[in-house]
Amino acid sequence: MTAEPERWNHNIHYHPMILRAVPDGCGRALDVGCGEGILSRELRRTARHVSAIDLDGPSIELARRHDGASDIDYLLGDFLTHPFEPASFDAVVSVATLHHMDAAVALDRMRGLLRPGGRLVVVGLARSRLPADLPYEVAAVIGSRLYGRTRTYWEHSAPTVWPPPESYAGMRRVAEEVLPGVRYRRHLLWRYSLVWTRPAP
Repeated sequence: MTAEPERWNHNIHYHPMILRAVPDGCGRALDVGCGEGILSRELRRTARHVSAIDLDGPSIELARRHDGASDIDYLLGDFLTHPFEPASFDAVVSVATLHHMDAAVALDRMRGLLRPGGRLVVVGLARSRLPADLPYEVAAVIGSRLYGRTRTYWEHSAPTVWPPPESYAGMRRVAEEVLPGVRYRRHLLWRYSLVWTRPAP
C-alpha cells in the first residue's frame, strides 16, 4: 500500500470546489475517469460509498495500491458501457475526462445515473479560440506561475488528449442542451466547471 503524497496540479486545484458541491449526506458517488484515485479518496470522506471507473489499467492499479483504497470500488472499464444501474448515484463527479469522450453522450449518461436531487459536478478542459479567449489565456499563465512559486507541479501518468476537441463556448452550448439549467463557470487555470442537480419528478 502507498500513502498519499502531497500533490498539486491544475486538476487537483479544483478538487475542493467539487467536494463543496457534493450534496450533504451523499450516499453513493461515482468518479468518472478517476485516474490514480486522488479525488475518489477525497470523495470517500464525504460519501458513504464511492465507485470510481477508468479505462486506463495502470492508473487503476496505482489507485488500488493506495492506503484508503479498500473501501472504494475501483472499476477498470468504459464508463459509457459499464452496467451501472440507472438513477443509482447521489453524486457523479469528473475531472479532466469529458474531452476524452463525446461530450453530449457522456453528459447524457451521467445525467441518467443520478437519482432525483442528485448532483453532477464536472471540471473540464476545452480549447481556447483566439483572439476571443486571449484575456483568459494571459490570466491563466500568470496565475499558474504564481501558484508554481509555492507548489510543486505533479504530472499524472494517465493518457492525455490535446488539444481538446471542443471550445469553451462549444462546451457551454453542449452542456446547456443536455442539462437544462446547468451552472457553467470558466475558471482561472484553463478549466471550466459544470454543476447540475437532477430535478425531482
